[in-house]
Parts: sequence; structure tokens; C-alpha cells
Amino acid sequence: MAPGHDIAHIGHVQLLTPTLDESVAFFTDFLGLRVVGEGAGEVYLHAWDDYQHHTVTLRAHRHGGIGRTHLRATSPEALTRRVAALEAAGRGIGWADGESGFGPTYLFTDPDGHEFGLYYEAQWYEADDDDRPSLKNQAGAYPSGGVPARRLDHVNFLGRTPVDNRDFLEQTLGAMTTEQIVLNDGSVAGTWTTFTNKSYDLVYTRDNLGLSGRLHHIAFAADSRADILRACDVALDQGVFIETGPHKHAIQQTFFLYVYEPGGNRIELCNAGARLILAPDWKRIDWSEAERAKGQAWGLKTIESFHTHGTPTAEDLARSQD
Repeated sequence: MAPGHDIAHIGHVQLLTPTLDESVAFFTDFLGLRVVGEGAGEVYLHAWDDYQHHTVTLRAHRHGGIGRTHLRATSPEALTRRVAALEAAGRGIGWADGESGFGPTYLFTDPDGHEFGLYYEAQWYEADDDDRPSLKNQAGAYPSGGVPARRLDHVNFLGRTPVDNRDFLEQTLGAMTTEQIVLNDGSVAGTWTTFTNKSYDLVYTRDNLGLSGRLHHIAFAADSRADILRACDVALDQGVFIETGPHKHAIQQTFFLYVYEPGGNRIELCNAGARLILAPDWKRIDWSEAERAKGQAWGLKTIESFHTHGTPTAEDLARSQD
């Protein structure tokens, strides 16, 4: 079987926050996720239509950032194949017990140092009486408050050299690159890759501060553009900082809103599900430096903080080295 069929989807992320209680309030009150469990310094949250036990683990930490991104394999055999490929590439860390809701997990890193976990065994979400949906093909009840976010959509990492991470995903995990940014000097400033028929699952954009292992944002899917517009008013009432949007990206044509959660991590609400990559021989789209200078799809110029803010911040990393 080709490696492109071995990864099912992004399964779950661990997000670091120095303000655990405030971050939990953001994810529940604004995004509409539900707390489904707790561990030592950790809180597990579930998005209403995620079939797995939980979508996000918020972990108390001295600074923001991403702890680990989990990918689910399509079968035990696929897991074995990808572990062998990761070990051959020299990126493996080794096996670990999965956190609550997940089975044995193989840990590895990308060329930029971000940590990943690959697993197959997963506990499915079982709604209790307070969260039981009327429709049996839905994981949980539709939330009455918040945005609400339907599921985890994608992760955008910051990296020193996006092309190295792109090649790693393609060659080791079987990802397909659907779009990328190519600068005038020929270097690649951003790559959008997918394991599924979604247009993208993992993104790498160049860290303009020259740092490694940082997070640009994690994104949650909203059902419609109307939900994202409503989220602007919810953010206004709840005091959530809006960085940019609502607007439409030129790359991938995603309708977006970017906000910061209390731990400093950038969160995107997006509506990109209608655009699928169905062609097995998709021809990658390369965007030039001049094309990107035009801004977003309808002319909104990219805000400066979009090129500089990431978690952990440069100050956080400097303090960690003191």
C-alpha cells in the first residue's frame, strides 16, 4: 500500500498554556468545546463532532506553544509501516503510552524539532445524558454557546526551512503538497500538505525570527461563514482579541478569523471544508512573491504580527535558556 494511504487524519493536539484556567474558559465559552476529563496539569476537551474521546489537551506550562501533534494511522499495519519509515529516516524517538483515550503512540520529530505522535488505537467519544445528540450520526449535541467549533481542522507550524519539513512529510508519511509559496530567490516560504481529500492538514511557514519548533496557529472548522461572522460578535462580547479577519485567504481560499487565546496561542476559525482535493494527480499550485504581496483574496493586506507572532515567543525561549 502506498504511504499516502497510511495516515488517516490529524487526531489531536497538545497545546501549552501558562494560563490553564483562562485557556479552558476560552475553549469552552468561546469555541464551544466540552471538558471531558482532567489529568495532572492537563484538561481534555472535545469538539462536538469529533468521533474521538477528545480533540485538544490543554497542558499547564511556563509558556504557550504546541506540545505534540497526533496523527492517526489507518490500520495497525499502516502504523507499523510508518514507524519503520520514521526509524529509517532517523526521526524516531520511540514508543510511549498514549494519553487518556489513545493507545500506544510512536513519538517522532520533524526536521524543525516539533514533536509528533503516531497511533492507531483510539477511544471513541461516548456522549452522556447531558451531551447526547438527537441525530445518531453525530458525536455530541450541538453546543448552545460559543462559536461553536465542529472539529480540529489543521495545524500551522513555524519552521526555519519549510521545504525540509515538506519533503519529510511527503517522503516519510506520504503527504501531498497542494500549494506553496516560492520567493524570488527560489526558496520556499510556506507549504500546505494533506493526508486526506481536504486541501490541507499540516502547514509550515517560514519563521521570520529564525527560530525552531514554534507554533503559528491551530485551526478549528466552523460550519459556515455565518458562524465565523457570529464569532466576531461573540469575541467582542467576551473580550477575545481579534488579530485579523474575517476575510478570505487567496491560498486555499479559506474564509478565516484569527484570535489569540489567553495563553498567547493564535487560534484560527476557518470554513474550508467545501474545497476538496479529489484528483490523485493534483498539480501543485505555486504562489510567487509578487502574488503574495497583493494580500488576501479580497485585497486585505497581511497584518505584520502574522509574520512575527508565534508561540513560544522569542522572549519565552530566551528566558528558558537563562
